[in-house]
Amino acid sequence: MKLSNDRRVRTVGFSLGAAFAAGLIVLVLAGFRGDEYEGRVGLIATPAQDTAFQAGTQPPAQYGEVVSLGLPALSQLARSPSVLKAAAAFVPNAPDPGTLTDRVSVDLVPGSGLARVSVRVGTETMAGALATSLGNAIIEADLLAPVAKLRLLDSQAEIIQLQPDWTLAIGLGLAAAVVAGIAVAALRHVLRPPVTSADSTVRKELADAGCRRPVTVLRGEDPTLVHRISVLQAASTRPVRVVSVGPGLGDRVARLSEALRRSGTSLEVNGKADKAVVVAVLDERRAGPGELTAAVGALPDASALIAVVLA
Repeated sequence: MKLSNDRRVRTVGFSLGAAFAAGLIVLVLAGFRGDEYEGRVGLIATPAQDTAFQAGTQPPAQYGEVVSLGLPALSQLARSPSVLKAAAAFVPNAPDPGTLTDRVSVDLVPGSGLARVSVRVGTETMAGALATSLGNAIIEADLLAPVAKLRLLDSQAEIIQLQPDWTLAIGLGLAAAVVAGIAVAALRHVLRPPVTSADSTVRKELADAGCRRPVTVLRGEDPTLVHRISVLQAASTRPVRVVSVGPGLGDRVARLSEALRRSGTSLEVNGKADKAVVVAVLDERRAGPGELTAAVGALPDASALIAVVLA
């Protein structure tokens, strides 16, 4: 039982350690990445002001058709090198167009003529400046001419901090800690060594020695040990003899025999061992396999064994 409790305590310790380590690693990786900000501006399509045409020429396509067909190309236009170069030229220390290509995104609102242009960079000031500059560069490209034109919907770019996201980082850290703790506990449960109780081992050896009747297995620290042996002796109507199984148990056998004598239990005297019932004292920590079987086999009558005391 002590070994089982020790293993349980170690399992709890290992699980808590693994949970703490996993949570800390994920928290550091998720929470301490470089700062990142996103600048957003809105672009909206409006009809062009100049609608004069020469006589006999075909009028331009309808406004709605041009907007619905032209706006999807805004995503490619916003990432084109020339537009990015023009946008970066107005922002000091801006990343080069090649770097900005993967940091630009465009979201369209279907059927509204509205688009959102976003730029992700490392500082708040640069995110706002680049978003506004990119919006102006897209407007200068005049994608929807001559029927429609784009204009900035926002006078000032919206700034959102993307990293570090501490709420997400803490959530991921807690999830990783729980998973790691459960995984370690489950692994130690799967890999734990087989546990065989001392009682079951003793009973197996007794069966191997030919004991066909029940034999009581008692614990040496049981406060009712002497009383229980006395009851077994009285039921057998024969005197009791205490013997040791294995070396180093002489003192324990002597103390138990003296305690039984003081309690009034009938002890074997005059060397008539064949007339007595036997109580065997066994050190469960030191006893080798087969020692109890050999000791029982040496008895004149295996059925004389009434109890085994695990010291």
